[in-house]
Amino acid sequence: MPGRAKAATGNQKNLPPDLAWRVEVLFRSKATLPAGAEVHVGPRMPSKISGYDQVSITYTSSGTTSAPIPFLLSRDGKSLVQFNQFDISADPRTMVSESNRPARGGPESAPVSIVVFDDLECPFCARLNATLFPAVLDRYKNQVRIVYLDFPSPGHPWALRATVDVSCLATQSTNGYWNAVDTIHARAAELGGTERSLAKVNDSLDEIVRQSGAQQHVDATVLNACIQKQDTASVEHSREQGLGLQVQVTPTFFINGARIEGAVPIDFIFHMIDTALLAEGKTPPPAAPDAQGQ
Repeated sequence: MPGRAKAATGNQKNLPPDLAWRVEVLFRSKATLPAGAEVHVGPRMPSKISGYDQVSITYTSSGTTSAPIPFLLSRDGKSLVQFNQFDISADPRTMVSESNRPARGGPESAPVSIVVFDDLECPFCARLNATLFPAVLDRYKNQVRIVYLDFPSPGHPWALRATVDVSCLATQSTNGYWNAVDTIHARAAELGGTERSLAKVNDSLDEIVRQSGAQQHVDATVLNACIQKQDTASVEHSREQGLGLQVQVTPTFFINGARIEGAVPIDFIFHMIDTALLAEGKTPPPAAPDAQGQ
């Protein structure tokens, strides 16, 4: 029977047959239903939206019933509304965990946090590392804190090795970690010399990290043991966090929780950081002269 519903209980109230029919007709006109599907319009229930009740619609086809699809029905029975409600009560910055990671720029209390999912074999990541992020730090100083999270692509032969190596150094020296990251990004095309075999590239990566560690006077025995072990647990944890945030490509980064993917103009990045600063009650630095048309 069109618009049929189970008996209502408590503060629920079945729709009159004519109203249930109008709801069903509209639903059928908007939804792509399987052939022969039966539509079931549920009873009115209280909603949090003034002037509207909630109704749920399901459909049954070949013995299988769909999950309930919620709608709002105006009290006068003239309007059917569907909308999505999202919880925005949480601080967006908490969506991405950056705990125990080396950082550049400001302290943990910096008003703007930029969390980057980075792949050390990714040419676009290398470009951002060489140009965009230095420009950001030059403009915003300690107002911005930058953290890299590991997201090596399975399609990049030596990305995982590079990530594990620099992570070994990160446990002892933040400066050593960033020096190694900068060097690997800058020299990615020449790693391994003329031979370019994976074994040679891996040797080059290990040497870059060892040299960076020596410059920072880290414990070489501890560093070498970590490089030799090649424990990927922390990398996999970082990848899982990225996948949970629907990260699919690098670079993907989050400015106080706002997601940005791929190559974008620096002016747009500045705009997003300025907006994030204002949201934190902070004043952005003056626009650069060329941005003011001078």
